Amino acid sequence: MTRPFIIRKLKALIPYFLLALAVIAAYQILSHLGVLADGVRQIWGIVIPFFYGFLIAYILNIPVDAIQKLLEKTKVKFIVKRNRMFSILLVLILLLLLLTLILNLMIPALVQGINLFISSFDTHYENALGVVAYINNLDLLGLHIDLDGIMEGVREQVQNFSLENLMSPLNALIGVSGAIFGGLFRGFLAIVSSIYMLAGKDKIRAYFNRVLRSFVPARPYHAIIKYAGSLNQNFKRYVYTQTIDGLILGTLATIALMFMRSPYALVLGLMLGIVNYIPYFGSIFGTAVAVLVVAFTQGLTTGAIALAVLLIIQQIDANIIQPKLMGGSFSLSPLLIIISITIGGALAGILGMVAAIPIVSVLKDILENTIAYYERKRPEKPDRADMDEYE
Repeated sequence: MTRPFIIRKLKALIPYFLLALAVIAAYQILSHLGVLADGVRQIWGIVIPFFYGFLIAYILNIPVDAIQKLLEKTKVKFIVKRNRMFSILLVLILLLLLLTLILNLMIPALVQGINLFISSFDTHYENALGVVAYINNLDLLGLHIDLDGIMEGVREQVQNFSLENLMSPLNALIGVSGAIFGGLFRGFLAIVSSIYMLAGKDKIRAYFNRVLRSFVPARPYHAIIKYAGSLNQNFKRYVYTQTIDGLILGTLATIALMFMRSPYALVLGLMLGIVNYIPYFGSIFGTAVAVLVVAFTQGLTTGAIALAVLLIIQQIDANIIQPKLMGGSFSLSPLLIIISITIGGALAGILGMVAAIPIVSVLKDILENTIAYYERKRPEKPDRADMDEYE
């Protein structure tokens, strides 16, 4: 048996050997999937403050860049030389003033709303009974709310309350306190890291660009840079337009609810403006909550009026305000938007729902460019088989 023959036989066995290694590796990974998941979870717990720091820096970078361009036009050399630092400082001051203003508006409104709710509890309870009775009388799909059963269950819980029941909430309170402290610490890390990211944005981007250029071939590199730029522009445009749209929608809703003499008009209007960042589902959820609050606090008639008014505002926003703001930037079909939001929410919660539209818009551009590329590569004359199909 000659040496070349043995070498050929060994080479022929290499694919089978690699397949066996792949099967063994896959089995080991699957058998230790829990350990890998725990490791990933621990790593994610460490890096999550910096991830949120990146998100904060990314959002704040939009006004920082705008202010930086204005400062570059000034004739003061001291400011021009340090325009990035001054723009970051101005944005942080403006953000702090905005948060202070919102808290000064929100906290008194919340305190007033809670006091009003407590003082008018009997009236709200009677309104709630009326709403429940109305729903039961409608008999929609056999839906029946057993209010007596609910109250009996609450009464049993109160009667069975003991020291053990008391210790459980205390332990839960200790756990919640620890979680709150950990959350505050992670929030502090996120804010500090976001400031450093804002200050070193150009250096960080240049470094990642250098790494990418070193390890990725020229053609994929330019494609990555192109679509990363498109994604960046989409995110900026989406945050900008949804913020302006949320301010308009929240203001209109607040004014409308004030005309209906709702004591929670400011809180509900602010809530509607915030949930507007989530397309479709956000406005539906916000409107449903607002209508329920008005119905339970002011009666079914006022709740029905609030529903009609908020639906009109939503239609004006969807058909007039949003198209003017976006200008066709995200030309996605409603079905694709709903699918994107659903998948984004399943993968990353509310953050995934907010990020779904800009990401899917870029993916759609990539798909269309790929299809156009292969269409250009096809011969202009159709194949005989294609011609036979249409004959």
